[in-house]
Amino acid sequence: MANPFDLHTILLAKHAQHVVLIHFPIALFAAGVAFDLLSGGKPESSWTAAAYFNLTAAALTAIPAIITGLLAWQFALDGKRLRGLLLLHLLFAVSTLILMWFSCWTHRRARKSKPFALPRHRIAIEVLGVFAIALTTHLGGFLSGVNL
Repeated sequence: MANPFDLHTILLAKHAQHVVLIHFPIALFAAGVAFDLLSGGKPESSWTAAAYFNLTAAALTAIPAIITGLLAWQFALDGKRLRGLLLLHLLFAVSTLILMWFSCWTHRRARKSKPFALPRHRIAIEVLGVFAIALTTHLGGFLSGVNL
């Protein structure tokens, strides 16, 4: 059994960084969507500001998560052609990233507009993003062996 405090094991495991980094954007995005729902679409609400900052942080922290996922694919599978659950996981991850960035962009654009008005379609996009995250994490759990 490997030592859990061995730096070589921690830093150079084939997919360890992806497993660690992925939780942060998931939690930030889910909290951002919850804050946006609590805001009721009121631009002056502190919930709206919290939603904006969480969605922005989620979009930014999703980039290292995606990069480490791609690196895990290269290291663990030697870059073999993706198929099956791994291909679905990648497709849902990219879809999730797009929805995260679109949600962030929607809030950012609304904050710069005069008067500040949040579009109603943002909630549907954010909820769709949460479902995409759920599917991606479900598939990731099967790939890592957690859901077996």
